[in-house]
Order: sequence, then C-alpha cells, then structure tokens
Amino acid sequence: MAIDFSGQNLRGRNFKGQDLAAANFSYADIRGANFTNANLTGANFSHAKAGLQRRWAIGLVIISFLLSGLSGFLWAFNGYLVSLIFSSSSENQIVGWAALITLIAFFFITIRQGIIAGLGAVAVAFAVVFAVAVAVAFAVAFAVAFAVAFAVAFAVAFAFAVAFAVAFAFAVAFAFAFAFARAGAFAVAFAGAGVGTLFSIYISWRAMKGDQKHSLIRNIAIAFAATGGTSFRGADLTNADFTQATLKSTDLRNTILICSRWHQAKMLDRVRPGLTYLQNSQVRQLLITGQGQDKNFYREDLRGINLQSANLADASFIGADLSEANLQDADLSRAKLKQTQLDGTDLTGATLTGAYIEDWGITNTTKLHGVRCEYVFMRLPTKEDPDPLRKPDNKQEIFTDGDFADFIQPIFDTLDLYHNQGVDPRAVAIAFKNLAENHPEAELEIVAMEKRGDDKILLRAKTAAGTDKSQLSAEYFDNYNQLKALSQSQQLLLVEKDKRIISLENMVDTALKQPKFYTQGDTNMSDIRGINIQGSSNVSGIAGNNSIANLGTISGNVSIALNQLPDATDAEKPGIKELLSQLQDAIIQSTYLPEEDKAEALEQVNTLAEAGKNPQESTKQKTAKTAITMLKGIFTGLPAVASLVEATNKLLPAISKLFGLG
Repeated sequence: MAIDFSGQNLRGRNFKGQDLAAANFSYADIRGANFTNANLTGANFSHAKAGLQRRWAIGLVIISFLLSGLSGFLWAFNGYLVSLIFSSSSENQIVGWAALITLIAFFFITIRQGIIAGLGAVAVAFAVVFAVAVAVAFAVAFAVAFAVAFAVAFAVAFAFAVAFAVAFAFAVAFAFAFAFARAGAFAVAFAGAGVGTLFSIYISWRAMKGDQKHSLIRNIAIAFAATGGTSFRGADLTNADFTQATLKSTDLRNTILICSRWHQAKMLDRVRPGLTYLQNSQVRQLLITGQGQDKNFYREDLRGINLQSANLADASFIGADLSEANLQDADLSRAKLKQTQLDGTDLTGATLTGAYIEDWGITNTTKLHGVRCEYVFMRLPTKEDPDPLRKPDNKQEIFTDGDFADFIQPIFDTLDLYHNQGVDPRAVAIAFKNLAENHPEAELEIVAMEKRGDDKILLRAKTAAGTDKSQLSAEYFDNYNQLKALSQSQQLLLVEKDKRIISLENMVDTALKQPKFYTQGDTNMSDIRGINIQGSSNVSGIAGNNSIANLGTISGNVSIALNQLPDATDAEKPGIKELLSQLQDAIIQSTYLPEEDKAEALEQVNTLAEAGKNPQESTKQKTAKTAITMLKGIFTGLPAVASLVEATNKLLPAISKLFGLG
C-alpha cells in the first residue's frame, strides 16, 4: 500500500535510497528533504513545497553579503588603478591607462557576448602586458564575485537580501575608494567603484532572466542556492506528479524524469537541472503552461517528456527525440515530425491531422490507439519539390476513425536493417537469403528499401508476430560483415546462378543510385515486383508477391496492357508498344529461361506497359527504371548465345530511351 505523507511537515527528512513508489506527498513541506537515489515512481508531489530550510537560506544570504563586500573592495581597487592616470609617475600612468582600456574592453565584450567572451579578452590582455593582467584579474574577480552574490540573493528570493547586498557592495566600494585615493584623484576612484558595482548588478540581473550569454553566472548562483535544498539527485521520478509544486533550490541532477508532470509548477527555473530536459528554458515553459504552438524544438532531446493534452499545433520537432514521451490527447495538428524519434511514445488520442511525418521514427512500441487524423503529409515540402505527398491521395478523402493507425501500421511493424556506410549490394542479398533460410518461422518478407544519405540504405522486412527482431538483426549483420570482407570472386561462388539473389542485389544497387528512396509511403510498391528469394522460408519480395501466377494468364495481361498503348507513328521507328511486344515474344520463346523466371520477367513487361501510358511522367519513369533493372537482374547469367540476351541487349536500351532514361 502506498505511503501517505500528504500535508505533513517533512523539512530536513532523509529518504535517501528508499522505495517510495506511488507515495503521496501532496501539499507536504519537503524543504531540505533528501530523496537522493530514492524510487519515487508515480509519486504525487502536487502542491508540495520544496527548497531551502530557513537556516540554510540565512547562511546563503550571509555568503552573498560577504561576496558583495569583496566585490565592492575589488571595484574600489580597480578605480584606484584607473586613477593612476593622473599620477606624476610615467610608470603609474601606463598602469592606469592599461587598466582603463582593459576594463572598457571587458565591459563591452561581456555585455555584448557574455562573461566567457569577457574572460577570453582577459586572457589576451594577460599575454600582452603584466600590468593589464593585474587590472583584469581584479576586474574578473569583482565582476563574477558580485554578480554571483546578487544572483544568489535573487535565487534565494529574499527581496531584503537583494537590496541589502546591493547597498552593502556600494558602501564597501565607496569606503575603499576613499581610502585608496585619499592622496588624490578620489573622484575617479569613486566613479570607477560605482560604475563597476552597477555593471555587476546588470550582469547578474541578465543572468537570472535567462540570458544565455551569462549562463555561467546563473549556473553558479543556482548551484549555490540549491545547496542544502530539497535533493532528488539520482532519484527515479518516472510518472511523478509535480503539478503546482514550488520547486526553487531543488537538485534534479541525474534524475529519471520519464513522463514526470510539471503542469503549473512554480519556480521551475530555479531548480538545478543537470543534463535533463529541464535545462532548456523554452521546454520548461512548455511543461508549465502546456502551450507550444508554433514553437521550434529542432533536434531537442525530449526523451520521456510529459506533454499530455499540450497544444503543439504547428510546432516543429524536426530531428527531435520524443521517445517514451507522453503525448496523450496532445494537439499535433500540422506539426513537423520529420525524423522525429517516437520509440515507445504514447500518442493515444492525439491529433495528427496535417502533420508532416517524413522519416519519422515510429516503432512497434509506439502507441497510436485512438489517434485523430484526417490526413497527413509524407514529406516536408521544399522549393525544389513542393509536393508534400498528402495521404489519402484524394484531397476529397479523409481517414475515418482508426484508419490512420491501420494505414501506418505496416510501415513500422518490420525488421529494419540499416546499412550506414560502404553498402555492398551482393553481400546484402546473400545475407538476407541466408537469414530467411535459417529462420523460416520468421516469414521474412521485404516490404521497403529506403535510401538514407549518399551511401546508406534501410532494408525493411515484415516478420511473423512475436519474432525476436534483435536476434535476427544481430545474426544478419554478423553474416553481412563476413560476406562484405570476401572478394567479389568468393561472393560469386556463393551466388552461383541464383537469380533471386542477383535480382535483390540489383535492387539494392539501384536504390543506392536513386536520388529518392523506396518506401510504402512514397512509392507504389506494387510496381516493384519479383524478388522472391527461394529457400525453405518461402520469403517473398517487395510488394509481397508470394506466388508465381499462371504464365498464360500473365502473358494475356501483358497483351491487354500493350493493346491500350498507341501504335508507332513511324513504321521505321518502333514505339514503346512495338518494343515491348518484341520483348514479350523473346521471353516466351526463350529455351534458357525457367518458367517461373518467364512469369517474373513478364510481370516487369506488364509494369512497363502500364507506365508507357504516360512515359514522360516522373513517377512512371521511376517505375520504368526499376522494372528495367529487374529485367536485367533476371537475365543475368544466361548464356551469351541465347537469343533472349541478344534481344534484350537491343530492346532494353531503346525502351529506356523512350522513357527518357537513356
């Protein structure tokens, strides 16, 4: 039974390493409590109050006073160095001018580019002249010291502490300015001390406002302010609820924050986030408000984030990692999900109408139950290719309830074999055939090939339910890497006359050379036929062509398709219809080609005939190119004296030319 701590005073309590799964801490005072390495899965911290106990807060305020005093002293000393410009000694004047020039450069660079850039200027000055180094060393010390002091006071959130820190710094600065410059040039030293103190105040104020240029100051201040505060360091906060909790001065480093809820949490910007997604100010605001419309989260690591019911319409998540995230009932209308990782993501009840899902990374663990989606776009439009490939293709048609999940399901319920460099098409074909023969129970069926980059390819194969895809993938790549290491002659010995391996090899090779990629969402997969790797597995090929149809029926279909093509206008220049008719006859009459290969070849001729109805259309040209490549693969290995080889050597180039491919 879950432990109930709701409404209790738990200040300073030690829960380190304890199992507090599903515990109720709602409305509890957990300031200074230690939850380091605790199991807080599903715990309820709604309306809880985290942060510093009063004694720790007072201690930090005292530290900020001391730093403020140090800052005032150092600013006064730098004012004194500048006042040496008016000294009668030429050496002192050089030091004074060097200090002034360095300080001006430091001020300007720090305000424009941040404290890190300012420190870089200091390093350069140190290399130039020692006198400058002395001045700058103090400049850095006072700037950082007081900025941190003020920021700490601000982070602790005591208004009187902030005011007192500022007043104390001014008082010390002016007192020491008077002491240093009593012999003369008091006004210069006094002004230098005042300007320096105001400069530090400005830097610390910008840092606490979230200015990334001054993140160093902010990070130091937050770290100070979290000392002695509530600690969740290393804890498991999966599904924990922090709705409307107060979280200033809280340590969340190395925590597991999968699906943790932060709706309307207070002072979330004052936590010590470590490397969690809470380090991003835009993400924090999204978690608090649930409003992310039109926001850009390009390549953000949002793994495990809880955006349930969030408004994410028109948001961009291009290249972002949303794996294991909770997107239940979220509005992702028109969202850009190109290459977004969604492994294990819960999209139950989410709205995806108009979303761009090019190369999105859904898997068989992505939950799509109840997704509301009227249509999607398979590609993000560009100037060169403005067509976003709407699905359904008919703009008057929309997905009905449940249709989208059914539409997208076959695309991701696959064994994905990703080859990322130096792809060897022949090794791919042999390794896949071996995998199919070794695992007939897996019912492997190639359903897609996708080109990724210049020399990368993704081979997708459908598998039987319950198949261990991890084991198949490991076995495939072990075999593939061994085959890849063989010479071409050694590989040929393994291939011998297996036309199916040769066909698959040619398909991979063609896919690598294409500017686009094959995929069920982008290409009519029924136009890519004929890969039927023989073996005990009865592995079928692209488009799931599981059986060889009756040769006569197929030939009849080819004839019907050819009769729908126009006749050539010039008897001396045969057109697509005439050339394909000659090819059909050569295939049927061949004595070297097995019956099943004839059927397979005639299927490709039929594909060419269908494409020949509009040979100049780009999609038809792609289809024709694929079919021609398939035919070449089927005919590979036939004796050179075969009449079919002679015919295809003449016909295929002519056919390619008529499709604008030659």
